[in-house]
Amino acid sequence: MYTTDDNGILNNYATEPDLYYAEFPSPEQQRQYAFVGGFATLFVSLLVLVALSAG
Repeated sequence: MYTTDDNGILNNYATEPDLYYAEFPSPEQQRQYAFVGGFATLFVSLLVLVALSAG
């Protein structure tokens, strides 16, 4: 969207989106995040152990 001021100068600044606040995750979502985090930690640990044993 382009707008001009009284002198005809182009003003093409980006429009700012409406702000909204995030909601705190539910207890079920928190448990899921903890499970996924634990799985990721286990996976990365196994990758490091395999890399160290191969070297």
